[in-house]
Amino acid sequence: MKQDTSPIFPEDETVDASASAAAASRSTWVSVAVNLALSIGQVITGILSRSQGLIADGIHSLSDLIADFVVLLASHHSRKPVDANHPYGHQRFETGASLALALILLLVGGGMLWSAVLKLEHPETIQSVHLAALWVALAALVAKEGLFRYMLAAATRVKSSMLVANAWHARSDAASSLVVALGIVGNLAGYPLLDPVAALIVGGMVVKMGGSFGWDALHDLMDRAADAAEVQAITETLRATPGILGVHDLRTRKMGDMILVDVHLEIDADLSVEQGHDIAVAARACVMARHRVLNVMTHVDPRRLGVPVTMTSTHRGDTAI
Repeated sequence: MKQDTSPIFPEDETVDASASAAAASRSTWVSVAVNLALSIGQVITGILSRSQGLIADGIHSLSDLIADFVVLLASHHSRKPVDANHPYGHQRFETGASLALALILLLVGGGMLWSAVLKLEHPETIQSVHLAALWVALAALVAKEGLFRYMLAAATRVKSSMLVANAWHARSDAASSLVVALGIVGNLAGYPLLDPVAALIVGGMVVKMGGSFGWDALHDLMDRAADAAEVQAITETLRATPGILGVHDLRTRKMGDMILVDVHLEIDADLSVEQGHDIAVAARACVMARHRVLNVMTHVDPRRLGVPVTMTSTHRGDTAI
């Protein structure tokens, strides 16, 4: 199953912080309940039916429980108000949580790979599995796919990239359950090697997803800019503000699921300082109302009507947008 884990959120909608937190908590507790039931059922059935693939999938579900509690912790701390030590808030706690999720996936996936390789090195230890393992694997597949769809809808509604990551984690579980089910079918058909092969594939999938989430989280922690489409949308909102003659030097930084913006605004040089200030305040308010922007730092550049914009030594390297 091919996935696109990059969050796509509507630009003209805002989300109330309390509603976002409530939705995050609710969807995560649903995930906790589903993963708890699955991990217990899969591990016990895997042991009794002698299916390494099902045991691996159960351990994967168990890792989801840990991931869910990491999400709950991050959701709680990211809502803390601004303080003297965190003047921009605590939104990056969510980025840290995404990085923790990635590390969990890498550790779990590495353990799965190691266990599967040991089995493949000693094929004589591989046993035939019981039919019950197949039914449990199929039930897990349905449950995880349903959980993915539910969590992705909640994540899109509240615009949370952390919840998007957790939702795609659930989708990876659904894919792993499908692989495990196929491995069990192969084992039942007389090809016992397919069960540890399925466990090997699941481990590789988990490691790949962990690496992807970790890489994204690291870039966000290094002040990665918002994507080009979002930057363009913010630029258009600024340009549409009455009194704005031009926009340049627009820079963005990710702050959890929010964005910090720095921008130079070109305003008629014949206006008073107070009028220019009011236009800049209006532009800032428009951006923060329409986009996932935490703060906009504006710099007013005077511009003579009818005079082309020239780059001065103060703005060396600036490019008008």
